[in-house]
Amino acid sequence: MRALLLLAVLPLVGADRTVDPTFLHRYVPDAPEQKSDVTTPTCHYKPLFGAGDSQPKVPRGVARFGEITVDAGGSCEAVAYPAEEQAVVILAGAGTLDTGGEKLALRKHDFFYLPPGLRHALASSSGARVIVMGFKIPGGLRTAAPAKPIIANIDDVKWQTVGGHPDSVLYQLLMGDAKSTRDKIAAGQILTSLFIMEFEPGGTNFPHHHDKAEEIYLVLDGTGDMVAGSGMDGIEGRHPARTGDAYFFRLNCTVGFYASKDSTKARILAVRSLYPFSKEVD
Repeated sequence: MRALLLLAVLPLVGADRTVDPTFLHRYVPDAPEQKSDVTTPTCHYKPLFGAGDSQPKVPRGVARFGEITVDAGGSCEAVAYPAEEQAVVILAGAGTLDTGGEKLALRKHDFFYLPPGLRHALASSSGARVIVMGFKIPGGLRTAAPAKPIIANIDDVKWQTVGGHPDSVLYQLLMGDAKSTRDKIAAGQILTSLFIMEFEPGGTNFPHHHDKAEEIYLVLDGTGDMVAGSGMDGIEGRHPARTGDAYFFRLNCTVGFYASKDSTKARILAVRSLYPFSKEVD
């Protein structure tokens, strides 16, 4: 009788079980605005991954990844995240970063590191489009982070090839971990690499995977095929991609991109961060 009861219950338990997807896809123009801790009548937020998204628990080390739009003459609420380090990229417009103690001028293509616990707010007299990304940082690493924001500009970062990837894609290495000697800014504790890729028509970075890191791709320009979810040869799991497509990849998920052969150069903003409990840079 006991065995029969167990058999009757097991299918019900199995039916409740869910499996997290290996990747998530969002299209920025269609992503709905959501009220968040930074939003005001003149500051708008579109969550893409993490906090505020419809599947916030799939990313494990990524706290948030989204688009902030500040209206001309607008400002965002001041926020502070004690357990989160952030990287921010100004895609369009200009503005100021108010840290309470000082106001730092921001221009188009600036990118910067924000240490955990720093109270800050964005404002813009002309309007700005901003990508904000946050990463959950364990208590033991918080004191090792820089105490102040570190700001640089994308236009000052050289293009270069990266070993293990073909010459059909060039990289701007924007931000790395605190030990980095190749990135413009070396500051991340959980963030390991923030970079831009530029693909020649028909170019690729070859499908690959990371067994210690999560990664996000945001298509800034161009079209092609995003490789996500299966197949190390890029034949399986290819998804048509266009400007505005964003992909989150779990660790060990196949990731890659093939630029369209009949298109102009494609550009992707990418960020990689340690998966929780990983102890080494991937």
